[in-house]
Amino acid sequence: MTLSDITVEALFDLAHTVAAPLGACRYPWEFLADIVRFLAQWQPPQGYRDLGGGRFVHEHADIAANARIEGPCIIGAGTQIRHCAFLRGNVIVGEGCVVGNSTELKNAVLFDGVQVPHFNYVGDSILGYKAHLGAGAVASNVRADRAEVVVRCGGARLATGRKKVGAMLGDRAEVGCNCVLNPGTVLGRDCIVYPLSCVRGAVPANAIYKSPTDIVRRR
Repeated sequence: MTLSDITVEALFDLAHTVAAPLGACRYPWEFLADIVRFLAQWQPPQGYRDLGGGRFVHEHADIAANARIEGPCIIGAGTQIRHCAFLRGNVIVGEGCVVGNSTELKNAVLFDGVQVPHFNYVGDSILGYKAHLGAGAVASNVRADRAEVVVRCGGARLATGRKKVGAMLGDRAEVGCNCVLNPGTVLGRDCIVYPLSCVRGAVPANAIYKSPTDIVRRR
């Protein structure tokens, strides 16, 4: 892989998110610094309800009564926020998404069609169009030593300037059950990660990640 494979342009179709203005950067973790500013300036189009505290929810979103939603946030049309989900603020959830049972989101962008349906944690992360996390998969956002997160791609190591960076999933990436995506993980478009994997660094587009030493192209 080269650095051009982990750019915003290579990973995401910005037509599938209201947060498209945040994509005017080279690398996806640069989204994270501007989420707060974007939410503060966003003007909701027709169809969104203002719930106060910077919380804008589309009238056709389905929000469980016992979900906890803290602002600021945007929740798009056709999205389901299910039983006991926890949105901790600075979250942009697109149209037709599923945020499921006991799933927690914080400082994250979910493009349209994303599914994080069962016991997932998504912190300081960007999930592209129709990306999916299997049950129990987590996007870890803090290193154990609390040092700055570095993104690894091939032989390159890119400093993010942040101590909290989760995972960046390209469009249609599929992550199996009970996976851990370590801080700074980047998954290319249409890649698949086997269940129970512990992923670090960058995985190419159209690849199947079986283990750190066994990554093959999809047929």
